[in-house]
Amino acid sequence: MKSTLSRNEEITARHLLARPGGLGVALKEKRWADVAALVCFVREHDASHDLAMTDAALYKTLRQQITTFHLRGGGALNLEKLRQLAAQTS
Repeated sequence: MKSTLSRNEEITARHLLARPGGLGVALKEKRWADVAALVCFVREHDASHDLAMTDAALYKTLRQQITTFHLRGGGALNLEKLRQLAAQTS
């Protein structure tokens, strides 16, 4: 699958995913582009089962981070609305 994220957006998304409190901070600071990148990353790059065979530790870490993201309500974020807000503020 071809990613729709730039490398910088992917790095930002991984950073926010690794630090669950960072999502709340990004929302509070109205960093809509960063939040949109995170939501897009989680939707596009759910930890693939192939990764479990090649790098089990990374697969487990990503699965835990994505699960935490969803449990904290991240799955309810509307990607299109976030992109609209990001476009309005930039």
